[in-house]
Amino acid sequence: MNIELDVHTHTVASGHAYSSIREMAKEASKKKLKLLGITEHAQGIPGTCSNIYFENLRVVPREMYGVELMLGAEINILDYSGKLSMEDRLIDKLDIRIAGIHNHCYTPGTIEENTNAVIQAIKNPRIDIISHPDDGSCPLDYDLVVQAAKKYNTLLEINNNSINPINRRINARENSIYMLKLCKKYNVQIILASDAHVDTDVGRFNLVYEVLHEVDFPEELIINNSLIDFKNRIKLNRF
Repeated sequence: MNIELDVHTHTVASGHAYSSIREMAKEASKKKLKLLGITEHAQGIPGTCSNIYFENLRVVPREMYGVELMLGAEINILDYSGKLSMEDRLIDKLDIRIAGIHNHCYTPGTIEENTNAVIQAIKNPRIDIISHPDDGSCPLDYDLVVQAAKKYNTLLEINNNSINPINRRINARENSIYMLKLCKKYNVQIILASDAHVDTDVGRFNLVYEVLHEVDFPEELIINNSLIDFKNRIKLNRF
């Protein structure tokens, strides 16, 4: 598999990660990635950066060590209506926009309530990717989520960090496998994410590869294989 990009990563700015932008970019170059996305947590996660951080991203070079950089945010889904933790005007300044549920900012509800929260974020044309929809502590109707992702051109993430047993996302591996089977059934592209919080994890998809193999998931449905395809995909919902 020829992986060209990893667009869900965090630096020290997120408050619970451990490497700088340059350290992450250097590791991406070492892993021969063409594109690195750095998506700091939006406000609501303890210790993360304030909104002025995102306001000022224009000052950061968009290329380091031969790797293109896209800078953005992992925005919190706050409630069952899919409300986001960042204003539209600020989202519009970002190169890449990820939305996901985090237990610091969201109280899990019924399957119907959680599914509606995620689907409303999927419908939002400002959002490119739904992060780690695998956490069993917030159960979803994956059939509805996958079909919505296809309809609204929003990428669903298979998250290496979630599957890692040192983390605490309930049934993440099993849920990832189930979601992948549905994506295969409905011919829906997915995106692999390291969710790296330290430089050595950039481009690390070892656990994701295991579940892809188990499902016999088609490579043509993995958008990380083509930088051009990824850029064209996120343009679809841009204003």
